[in-house]
Amino acid sequence: MLRDILQTFDDLVVIREPVSKELGITRCLLKYKDRPVLFEDVDGWKVAGNIWSTRERIASFLNTEKEKLIRILAEAMEGPSPYRTVEVAPFLKNSTRDFSLTELPIPKYYPKDGGQYFTSAMVIAKDENGFVNMSFHRMMVRDEKTVAIRLVPRHLHAMWKDKAERGEELDVRIVVGNPIHLLLAGATSVAYGVSELEIASKLSEMAFGKPLEVGEVGGIPVPVESEFVFEARITPELVDEGPFVDITGTYDYVRKQPLVVFERMYHVDEPIFHALLPGGYEHFMLMGLPKEPQIYASVKRVVPKVHGVRLTEGGAMWLHAVVSITKQHDGDGKNAILAAFAGHPSLKHVVVVDEDINIYDDREVEWAIATRFQADRDLVIVPNARGSSLDPSAEKSLTTKWGIDATKPLERKEEFERARV
Repeated sequence: MLRDILQTFDDLVVIREPVSKELGITRCLLKYKDRPVLFEDVDGWKVAGNIWSTRERIASFLNTEKEKLIRILAEAMEGPSPYRTVEVAPFLKNSTRDFSLTELPIPKYYPKDGGQYFTSAMVIAKDENGFVNMSFHRMMVRDEKTVAIRLVPRHLHAMWKDKAERGEELDVRIVVGNPIHLLLAGATSVAYGVSELEIASKLSEMAFGKPLEVGEVGGIPVPVESEFVFEARITPELVDEGPFVDITGTYDYVRKQPLVVFERMYHVDEPIFHALLPGGYEHFMLMGLPKEPQIYASVKRVVPKVHGVRLTEGGAMWLHAVVSITKQHDGDGKNAILAAFAGHPSLKHVVVVDEDINIYDDREVEWAIATRFQADRDLVIVPNARGSSLDPSAEKSLTTKWGIDATKPLERKEEFERARV
């Protein structure tokens, strides 16, 4: 449960006085950007945010080191494991149809937001062939029992569309308040037919030596570690969704999106609602970390020795990256740049460095650019490329991508070595 997890953090901030779910939670989470915060009283409910706002905290919980996160994520994505179905789950202790979404501690994060927003919620659905999909979707509260859900054209959208075209509704379970192995799995982009629950199960095996446990709610598997579970259905009806602040900290526009009807709520005793701050460090981690293995795999196809990949916080862990390689041939740096763009199509800017540069230290990366890069020979520019719809500077998602080859020339390596004692 989240309370047990939070108690293991020695930097936890506890806010005991009442805090408003309209902008008040945001102010506190912005004040303590990289520290977990527990709110004891948000309209009588408990709320936590910034839980997974640093690589170090995520790695520690998963019993690994931050440099190895990319490898364990890659292993889980490439070799998912079956989960275990159990009969009892803590969230089943409390069940009701008599609830109002407007009275739950669902925050309104920013002044121009369309309303209260679920931001940490994951949606679980099963198709007619038995495939189970789990994915993140923001949801704007409209009234006591309905939300507008943002569906991008990926797996859940395809499942919903199949139903909607027949005038049918898609039965789903919505979960809030999960540990990091589930959240990371839910944020991965894998082929249709690979269940994110099985990716989470693999992460659980590697970190804790046991598979993920799920309980079935109306035939759909739900992680037993969830704080809140909702039975809901996504309808064919489209309604306005937005505005909403996305990962770059800028407002996304209003779209027509599917209407979701909530029917039943389950929760553990004394549940903690997970408030994921849009554009905050925790948002960066959950969106960015699962993309790093994709970049790593893409670069490794063209450069055999790849030491690490980091999507940077300054680039919202979405638009900017640093890649560490060992060059074997001149031109490897430029090939790595192009491969990084292929591995994460939303990527806009990448710096490629040698293995002696710490990619987690921005000063070292800048030093490599300062001493090993010349714009007339080491800059790669790709104009009019498809980029991220979240980049406000792009026009219709078209952007100019640019890469910096900040690696040492092979024939002059000694001239670029740093002095060491």
